[in-house]
This record gives sequence, structure tokens and C-alpha cells, in this order.
Amino acid sequence: MRMQRSNSFDHRGRRAAAVIATSAVAGLMLAGCSGGGGNSSSSGDGEQSLKVLIAAPQEGAGKILEAEFEDQTGVSVEVEVVPYDQIQTKAILDAQSGTNNYDVIQYWYTSVGALAEAGALQDITDWVESDAEIDSSDFIDAIFGPYTQFDDQTYGLPIDGDTHVLFYNKEIFERNNVEVPTTWDEYVTVAKTITEAESANGVYGSALLGSKSAFNIGSTFFNRLATMSPDAIDSQMPQLNTDVAVAAAQSMLDAEPYALPSPLEIGFEQALPQFLAGSVGMIEFWTDLGVFAQDPEQSKIVDKWDVAPLPVGPEGSVSGALNAGWAMGISPNAGDEDLAKQFVAFASSKETNEQLITTTGSGVDPIRTSTLESAKYKEFAPAVSEVAAQVLPNAQSWPTSPQAPEMIQSLSDNLALMLQGSLTAEEAMQQTWDAWQKL
Repeated sequence: MRMQRSNSFDHRGRRAAAVIATSAVAGLMLAGCSGGGGNSSSSGDGEQSLKVLIAAPQEGAGKILEAEFEDQTGVSVEVEVVPYDQIQTKAILDAQSGTNNYDVIQYWYTSVGALAEAGALQDITDWVESDAEIDSSDFIDAIFGPYTQFDDQTYGLPIDGDTHVLFYNKEIFERNNVEVPTTWDEYVTVAKTITEAESANGVYGSALLGSKSAFNIGSTFFNRLATMSPDAIDSQMPQLNTDVAVAAAQSMLDAEPYALPSPLEIGFEQALPQFLAGSVGMIEFWTDLGVFAQDPEQSKIVDKWDVAPLPVGPEGSVSGALNAGWAMGISPNAGDEDLAKQFVAFASSKETNEQLITTTGSGVDPIRTSTLESAKYKEFAPAVSEVAAQVLPNAQSWPTSPQAPEMIQSLSDNLALMLQGSLTAEEAMQQTWDAWQKL
């Protein structure tokens, strides 16, 4: 069963509304205590069943996985969709309390260290290394490590490889006689040219995602850090006490005056309709935006847009940051471990990933070299697939250590203070770095 064509931006709107789990675990535990009884591997009449915890941004993909797995195996799958800010706490509470409510846990990859350290994910290293059908060598290296590894052990398998590329409006560029920017300085110049010429008519040079959630303001920062630094981001402790980190933050400030007003209030749900309406020259966004841009039911810019890699800094190279991105792991208390493994392998398989990346509204991007290069994907999204092939293999990770949720929240808070004028770029980086050292 295929998911019907989306008539809204709902899958990204949910992603935009998500906020990262913070150190206030006790408060979130109260929200995570709801839920039914323990999981089970069979119903009263012997029918096998499986319970899967999925975050709201992945609801579209979850429905497809549920239907396809049931169709192929006859196993009854119950998908519980919860707000993103509850999924980490629900998984930890379920494992530590003995509730045993879930068999399979979907998680945002930055929480792999926190979940593993809390005992909420099963170590599946031996299974992944020994099962040839998983074909772990086919996973894109830049995705597999950050999504699955903690202390050199494997705790999940990727299902969605998320990075940003640069979408732009060809008509707006042509009207203003500007070229696609290849550096962040050029990006600011292009945005300034368009905004100064057309803002009186409601057209702006860029949409800067600056609302205070990690998937917005955090993505905007890490896009720049990944493409400005000559060195890869340290996934345990990104070096924010550097000139490159300050330059990445300053690049956000430099672009702010020429962006869709006001960046602190701009998330996906505000920016995306404006881009598809033809009111924004450039937007940094996930690769599946190309599908929506070509959909006449949703877009006024059909055939009027194009896509390119993100700009780079003076010492950087073509790359991107792993913004969002999801994996699936197995609860240590799964009722039927073999059945849970079967579902995780299915969800991360070449066949399933190819189906999801060619289904409008799934919100899923390539995780495997074979699907990134597949003819079906290239036919479905020709312009985007070409750029994704340049970017995904070089994409860089956000923090994934056990302290990552608190680290990313601190960064988002200080970047927001920077955009509102309360901190300079240097102060925002130093304040975040100092907070990280205390974690």
C-alpha cells in the first residue's frame, strides 16, 4: 500500500514543530508515562504482533512501513506516533521501568549516545556484522557511523538520510541578474540584491530558518559549519571555540537583514509556502523539497526552480550537515527479538528505502549508496538526485554523545539570542562552548 500524495507540507511541518529533548528529563518523563501495557509477540489467538515507537515527523513513513510489513509477513504492526520531544524519554522510561511497551524504537540519530548509555537500545553489533542480507557496507559511510555507533558498538540501522541543499528560484535570479552562489559571501550578496530590489513587492532573497528549534536554527548553523571548516565536525564535541565556528554564526547574522522577515519566527511551516509561492529566492532545505516544487497542486514554481550544493567558506568544500535523520533500534526488552530484527532490517533495506525516497510525502531521503544511485530515484527526482550524490557522501554529523541533546539545546538557545541582537557571533559561540564544558 502506498501513501497517498500529500496535499500539504505536513510531514515537514511536524518536523519543524519538533524541539530537541533537553536536560529537563524529569519533566519530560511525566509526558512519557502515558501508554498501554507491555508489548507482545503474539495475540491471544497466536497472531504475531509488533509495537513500534515512531516520532511524529516520520508518521508518513511509519504508515508505509506498517502496511508493507504487514502485507509481506502477516505480522500485525502497531505504530505509536508521539511528539518528537517525548520519544527519547519514552524509550528510556520504558526500558528502565520494566514497562516493556515497545519492541522497536525509532530515534533521531543525535540521541544514539544518550539512548545507548541509558540502556534503551539493544547492542546489535554482532547481528549487523554477521547478517549478509543487511549489507551494511551499502549504507552511506557518512550516515551509518553517526546514526548507529556509540563506543564502537552498533545500536540501530538508518532509515532516513537527511541533509540540506540549496534550492533557488530561477525566475527571481534571472530578473535580478544574479548567479547561483558558490560561497557564503556570494550567498549574502545575492540575497541582498534580490531583497533590495523586490522586498517592496513581497519578494525576499532568502528564507533563513531561525526559529528556536534544533531542526530550524540548528540546521542553519551546522550547514555553515560543515561547509566552512577544513576539518570534519567532531561528533563528540564540535569545536565552537574556533574562528570557523564564529564565521559560521556570523554568516547567519550577515544574511538576516535580507531574509524573509523575521528569521526568529521563520520555521518550515512559514518558509516553505513562501518559497513555493515564488516569494523567496533561495532556501536551504531537505532534498525532498524538489518533489513538492514540481507538484502543481502545491507549487507555483513548477519548472521555475533548481538546486545546487550549499555554498562553501574560504577553507571549506562541498558538504552538508546531517540535519534531522532517523534510525531504528531494538528495545532491550523486545517481546520477540527475532521479529524486531526482521522489522528493522526491512525498514532499512534497499527495497524499502528506494520505495520511500520515491514516494511523495514520506519525508525520507537516501541512506544507501545503491538507492542514492538507483535509476528509479534519478527518474523520480533528477535534479535533486544529482546534487544529493555530491553532498550526502560528504555530509557531517551533529553531536551524538550522551550529552548531545543538552548540547544542541544550549546551542539553539544562544543562536536565538544572537539573532535577536543580545549576543555577538563570538559571544554566542563562547557562551555555548563554556556551557558544553560543564556537561
